[in-house]
Amino acid sequence: MTLPKGFGSGGAGGSSSADVERMIGKRVENMTGVITIAFWAALLATAAGTAAGYFYYPWAYPTASGHFAFIVLGIIEAIGYIFCVKVSEEGSNKKSNGILTVSIGGAVIFVLFVSMFVGW
Repeated sequence: MTLPKGFGSGGAGGSSSADVERMIGKRVENMTGVITIAFWAALLATAAGTAAGYFYYPWAYPTASGHFAFIVLGIIEAIGYIFCVKVSEEGSNKKSNGILTVSIGGAVIFVLFVSMFVGW
């Protein structure tokens, strides 16, 4: 990999992870918090989007259809969240199982609460 001037071993052609880290600015295995915030933002945006169907357009979007869409999209977002965190921490010593468990558990409770008590 060819690196910009000032990085690498003086033209020898090799690049270390420290050089790549300096170029990027921050290592991705340290971004679990940002990925978690993005997951919760996406889940809340999905809830807000389906709430429009529940409350503003109930004649066009039946409640059961909105609940189904919210559940399916929540599952897809949770799978993507797990994938992003695990791939970003691959090969590192970091363990993110605790934050994954709390986030996914909270998301399950939130989705079930919305599905059981909103719009009926």
